Amino acid sequence: MDTTEKYWVLQTANSAYAFGLNQAGYLVHCYWGKKLPDLSHYPPPAESLGWASFNGPTQVLQEEYPAYGGMCYHEPCLKLTFADGVRDVLLKFDSARVLENEVVISLRDVYYPLRVELHYRAHPDYDLIERWTEVVNEGEDPITLKRIFSAQWHVPANQPYHLSHLTGRWNDEFQLVREPLTAGTKILESRRITSSHHHNPWFSLDAGQTTETSGPVWFGALAWSGNWKLAAEVTNFGTTRLSLGINDWDFAWRLNSGESFVTPSAFAGYTEGGYGAASRNLHDFIREQVLPHGPISHKVLYNSWEATFFNVDVESQSRLAEIAAGLGVELFVMDDGWFNGRNDDATGLGDWWPDPIKFPQGLQPLIQQVNRLGMEFGLWVEPEMVNPDSDLYRAHPDWILHFPTRKPTLGRNQCILNMARPVVQEYLIEKLDHLLTENNIQFIKWDMNRNVSEPGWADAPGEPREVWVRYVQGLYRVWGELRTRHPQVIWQSCSGGGGRADLGILRLADQVWVSDNTHARDRLAIQTGFSMAYPANIMEAWVTDADRGNLPLAFRFHVSMCGSLGVGGNLLEWSEEERREAADWIARYKKVRDVIQLGDLFRLAPGVIQYLSKDQKRGVVFAFQTSKDQSDAAAKIQLQGLHPDWTYEVEGLAGNHPGSFWMSRVLELPLGEFESTMREIQAFH
Repeated sequence: MDTTEKYWVLQTANSAYAFGLNQAGYLVHCYWGKKLPDLSHYPPPAESLGWASFNGPTQVLQEEYPAYGGMCYHEPCLKLTFADGVRDVLLKFDSARVLENEVVISLRDVYYPLRVELHYRAHPDYDLIERWTEVVNEGEDPITLKRIFSAQWHVPANQPYHLSHLTGRWNDEFQLVREPLTAGTKILESRRITSSHHHNPWFSLDAGQTTETSGPVWFGALAWSGNWKLAAEVTNFGTTRLSLGINDWDFAWRLNSGESFVTPSAFAGYTEGGYGAASRNLHDFIREQVLPHGPISHKVLYNSWEATFFNVDVESQSRLAEIAAGLGVELFVMDDGWFNGRNDDATGLGDWWPDPIKFPQGLQPLIQQVNRLGMEFGLWVEPEMVNPDSDLYRAHPDWILHFPTRKPTLGRNQCILNMARPVVQEYLIEKLDHLLTENNIQFIKWDMNRNVSEPGWADAPGEPREVWVRYVQGLYRVWGELRTRHPQVIWQSCSGGGGRADLGILRLADQVWVSDNTHARDRLAIQTGFSMAYPANIMEAWVTDADRGNLPLAFRFHVSMCGSLGVGGNLLEWSEEERREAADWIARYKKVRDVIQLGDLFRLAPGVIQYLSKDQKRGVVFAFQTSKDQSDAAAKIQLQGLHPDWTYEVEGLAGNHPGSFWMSRVLELPLGEFESTMREIQAFH
């Protein structure tokens, strides 16, 4: 990087990102793609005099961080109002700081005491660039932020693109959509105070010829667990730009004298290895750099919800624990119904201590029994919620999100606590810390079973619309403090399934409950979409009774074995034959779980997934037949990622051959109607 020329290049193992100042002083994007042999090979900043009298330079240029000001008609990253009512921002370059793998660009408004710092950090091993923005009020008068995105990403101009994203709804999350971008702006967002079931803050862009195994892909994700917005804009000047950050819908932030606002990080990368390589880069980054406990594999768990629902007590849970231990389960999780007054979904939320009728001696007797059976103990909680029929609500009805003149809307008979309020944060920290301190709990499933309504904060210390951000900051504080005090606990993020899965929550949670939908065929599509962004070790997947009697137990286990395996059926009703088969699959899963959870994932074909250990010595292939129209058809696949010179054995296929042989051959795996198969791969060299 030659900073004297005010031109910067961030290089990763295989890619590069370049930007610089043009002669007119605009900070302009220059390049994002394959790493070039020499710094002198990167293109210079573009110059522009505008386009007739209808478009200024910023409409044509690929500005790194456009603000709303002057002749700006495209999607800006920054929009605000100064104390005197001026809503125009004119930023000029001030200085730059260059650190190892990091550049910080400081911009200032030409008139007002406003400083904007653009942070760029390269993650070389993952071909990722991390960006975030800090805005500082250096004056005496307040400034009101109306929009502040983390970053705007530009891809090479003058070619069409396809946008891939994940959409859906509750019980049908992570449905992969690929669609062409045309002139105009495509908006994806959440307004629900979580990252939501409906859209996920992940994207990829390609020029239309990319496949799973080859072709250029630009991809990224936002590390934020609240309202977010993605704006993919195709301009009439041949450029495509994608902005990503906190949603500006109903957002405002009062920035007082001397205060700063820092956005969440946006991560984006480039690969020429197709969609598969893009996923594997993100998977490695999440496992190694984001997750609290790093790249660890997770235990086989049993969750008691479907067996007992709210009717939990020591006797019922102990009986289930005995059966689960006999199957080889390593972690027993008691779900909803254990806390004070909780007999249905209309009571008890907020009162986080054991119900004195169900557990007169507390949780210790049950936990000790679970531990004697050789399993760890886990628990379900929903800290952000409160039932009107609870001690907490009766004492503090003002603690919920609400407008004083409106009747609170109930969802699942519950209201949302205002996590932006420090007093709420302290209450939850105290109650949950006591619970974890007094009991040997190794796992917590943190749930959130409704979305926002009446997002009011009557006694907010500042701008009431700050609640959208301060809520998430409060959530991070509570969860983070509990993590610090109890570092041994594995936490799972659940929001009625996959309603809160993002790189922000994954700094606190080691796992995600992907969907409340446990029908195996549905889960295949959900899990495929989820795998575009997220690794298998965070994907909790249960075998339940949803398909019992309709799909083979082997099929259901194979689907769940594609992630972090769990069991959630009513074991009291399982036959001895079902229990023996389940025990066999659990034992087999344990032998390969490190390959599945921590290895590289390859989507070989619809319904066919391969996992390969990082040392390329072991692998697993799962194949599923889900259509009656193609019963008795063979899954035709080509293996990927093997070392070409090592000899491999593929279970069920004749001969030991070099990796190059296996990868060049189309393999056929015969499958009947609703059948599945699991094939292990072993290297010999």
